[in-house]
Amino acid sequence: MATKRTCRDGAPTAGFDRFRTSDGCLTRFGGARSCSGDWPAAKSLLARTERLRAAMKRREFIALLSGAAVAWPLGASAQHAAKVPRIGYLTGNLAANPHTREAFLQGLRDLGYVEGRNLEIEYRDVEGKYERRLPALVAELVALKVDVILAAGTPRPLAAKQATRTIPIVFAGAADPVGSGLVTSLARPGGNVTGLSILSPELVGKCLEQLKQAVPGVTRVAVLWQPGGSGERTERDMLKGAEVAGQALGVRLQFVEARGPADFGRAFSDMTRARAGALTGLASNMILGERRRLADLAAKNRLPGVYPLREFVDAGGLMSYGPDLADVFRRAATYVDKILKGAKPGDLPVEQPTKFELVINLKTAKALGLRIPPVLLARADEVIE
Repeated sequence: MATKRTCRDGAPTAGFDRFRTSDGCLTRFGGARSCSGDWPAAKSLLARTERLRAAMKRREFIALLSGAAVAWPLGASAQHAAKVPRIGYLTGNLAANPHTREAFLQGLRDLGYVEGRNLEIEYRDVEGKYERRLPALVAELVALKVDVILAAGTPRPLAAKQATRTIPIVFAGAADPVGSGLVTSLARPGGNVTGLSILSPELVGKCLEQLKQAVPGVTRVAVLWQPGGSGERTERDMLKGAEVAGQALGVRLQFVEARGPADFGRAFSDMTRARAGALTGLASNMILGERRRLADLAAKNRLPGVYPLREFVDAGGLMSYGPDLADVFRRAATYVDKILKGAKPGDLPVEQPTKFELVINLKTAKALGLRIPPVLLARADEVIE
């Protein structure tokens, strides 16, 4: 049992900081003293010291609050700085073009971003069903409030632009950004959209030139295109460019429509009936996604073909002339990086390709019974044997 201590006059000592000195006086911290026999004075002294202790506790509490107030915004700022950015990746057919996604991820890794570690990516794949799936998928990305939308081709960034004026949009591989209405100018895009183009209207004539050199005797060339695949003005410019090039090269053109993969059989039947001697395909996401079937049909109907992207040659087509699509997606990562660091899309000029590759598939040429002129082979950037 604890022993209750008292002073000589019976007053309690009331704690460890109150003790009796050798002269019989009650002493408390701070040097205040009250002699024995004067309990009222001691009681007054105790009251004053209790008030002093309370005041000191209040000051300590206020200091604690002040420190917390200073630390809180610093902690909140650190938490904000650690926020993981989230990208929306909008594509037409991921299964058909896995190399473009990998090229984009490699570009991000080169800049220090690793998916799943300091970056999140929300993938949305139209799977070729543009009218039914595209608006809903874009709406999902907008609702998620992603930091940037990376959109492949032309229809997808157009749909994203219609859905949001605030979320930055980077397009990769748009055929004609100005003509399609994605941007107001290449130098100063304005708005929330920028990216990288592939110059499709200007490439149509160049492709036909390469085809004429590979097959000098050709007089009639079928032009396969997808209405609505690249935007009305872009398609008009591509078709006009093809006409002008055909006239300059002395070949007649047969324009053949294919709105979807189901139209390919009928399209090649039309080419055969019109006695087309060769084929070219205008760039669109549907035609690119169906490139292997297109190459098979061209081989079956013995039609040498030239295309605007090397992916067609890798799938079995004869030749291609155009930019490296994988490199376009890799470089798109630099636009995403700049935007995540605070740049405005409208201030970032649209990048146009500066390098164009001529790729020839000699295996396909041999199957078609073609002898590619040595001068053309010497000029090729890559020859597949």
